[in-house]
Amino acid sequence: MATHQTSQPKSPPPRPAEKTPRLLADNRKAGFDFEYLEQFEAGVVLLGTEVKAIREGRINLRDSYARVERGEVWVYNIHISPYSHRGYAEHEALRRRKLLLNRAEIRKLIGRTVEKGLTLVPTKMYLKDGRVKINLALARGKKAHDKRETIKRRESDRETRAAVKERVVRR
Repeated sequence: MATHQTSQPKSPPPRPAEKTPRLLADNRKAGFDFEYLEQFEAGVVLLGTEVKAIREGRINLRDSYARVERGEVWVYNIHISPYSHRGYAEHEALRRRKLLLNRAEIRKLIGRTVEKGLTLVPTKMYLKDGRVKINLALARGKKAHDKRETIKRRESDRETRAAVKERVVRR
């Protein structure tokens, strides 16, 4: 007597998680204007057209900042241009957007931002596991002499790399 085995339908294999986050936008000017003290990763509450526009690279983080208001963290001045195939749905380009952080991180930020001269600056926006994330830095503004020092250090590092490269090529 032969037994007949019924095969169960196989579920599709799980989607592979992205190994490295895909950088969508970078706030390079913030690195020049601020000294980063601490970094946080936060999710962002976005509309569908905003997510699609961000994936197209239609985003600018320059001059953006974040604030803690009534126990929530909000980010301002992130410019997300309209999605190219939007149809009737449209979003406001410069609206404030809520950041998703856990309660302990928000309490920490409240305590630190009341200190003199500290601010919250978005440094990067990237895709991680299919979700848009913002790298938020607790930062202190640099003075003019600090900026000059940064430029000098960068130029000396560049000259050192060039000298090492030239020495390797001569061999």
